[in-house]
Amino acid sequence: MKMKKEHLHIVEQVAPGSIAQELEIEPGDAVAAINGNAIEDIFDYQYYTQDEYIEVLIRKTSGEEWLLEIDKEYDEDLGITFANGLMDEYRSCRNKCIFCFIDQMPEGMRDTLYFKDDDSRLSFLQGNYVTLTNMSDEDIDRIIRYNLSPINVSFQTTNPELRCKMLNNRFAGQALEKAWRLARAGITMNGQIVLCKGVNDGEELERSIRDLSEFLPNLESVSVVPVGLSKYREGLFPLEPFTKEDAGQVLSMVHRWQDKLFREQGVHFIHASDEWYILAEENLPEEGRYDGYLQLENGVGMLRLLLDEFQEALDTLKRTKGVEIPARELSIATGKLAYSFISDMAGQLMAQYPQLAIHVYPIQNDFFGELITVSGLLTGQDLLAQLKTRQLGEKLLLPQNMFKSGEKIFLDDMTLDALEKALQVPIDIVKSSGQDFLDAIVF
Repeated sequence: MKMKKEHLHIVEQVAPGSIAQELEIEPGDAVAAINGNAIEDIFDYQYYTQDEYIEVLIRKTSGEEWLLEIDKEYDEDLGITFANGLMDEYRSCRNKCIFCFIDQMPEGMRDTLYFKDDDSRLSFLQGNYVTLTNMSDEDIDRIIRYNLSPINVSFQTTNPELRCKMLNNRFAGQALEKAWRLARAGITMNGQIVLCKGVNDGEELERSIRDLSEFLPNLESVSVVPVGLSKYREGLFPLEPFTKEDAGQVLSMVHRWQDKLFREQGVHFIHASDEWYILAEENLPEEGRYDGYLQLENGVGMLRLLLDEFQEALDTLKRTKGVEIPARELSIATGKLAYSFISDMAGQLMAQYPQLAIHVYPIQNDFFGELITVSGLLTGQDLLAQLKTRQLGEKLLLPQNMFKSGEKIFLDDMTLDALEKALQVPIDIVKSSGQDFLDAIVF
């Protein structure tokens, strides 16, 4: 068998009763090829193992090679889990964006927090946003061939020269053509614009919205989010925070385009993140404005969804007979961005159930700077410093997004156990839905 390049993927687990177990594939063995094709990553693997008949080249831990001929059902899984879920190394970002938050972090944090990914495969698997500057024509071909959708794209601007400046990459303007290739091939995309004051706002934002609307319907949505500015910006591109007046102007433009595109296309398409409404002191849009919440991970509609889910859960609880709500005192800590909304929901619960005493505390982000107001960037040390003298009740509730994915560790590596011991109060982690919020308080 002739191979252009050898790619070995180590088997970590074999599912009991699977095809792989039946064929005596074991942890530690390596998949070297399928149907004579080198396997670059998980997408190659899934593509080549779909057929009813496949040939898999296995290299045993002894060095012996087995060529296995497999008859199976179409799309039937072999039952193999690999040591690396992507089956390849992550691709790091080649840009030096003027707004990059990783460049605004202090030294001494865990290494993984400094890794800048720009990998289209992670966009498909995990929803990460990519700039397209790190993608070759072959990468684009693979996305089209495997029909990998949706792909999330960080556009920032459709002005090629300005995009080169913002990303500090001389190829950043050309990369926009790759988005057109994906759109013409029917690949679904969602877009993002990180707005920087005096750089890509105003007329440049108008141009970007107009240009990106031409990608409809394959570009389903575009979010506009304000640049996050930490206190660690020495030596970086000078950026200023947006004001209330600025936020009002951004929302006026977004709403004008939403109305136009909804009349013409039936979708609102361009969306402002929740921060803009809070900064402008304007009411959040109703659910129908969000086109099914396509941009939740960018903070677009997250608060509206939370409020609506909570209201539905509370109304259901009111109608439910025989439910006893015990007397309870507890506390909630959140970022300044969501504080007024969390406080309002807690107030509704206490008004309905006077036996509840709920303390809601807004935590200022001293670690990254007070301009960072989201709960997901709060650290254990800020929580400890600002809660240690507070009345916390029988337990403290913290949102799930404060923690490292799958672990009970804050951004500064303080553990949940350490914070519990320091505050001398049990801590419950609350998932993101309004129902979860209500359940964590009343049950």
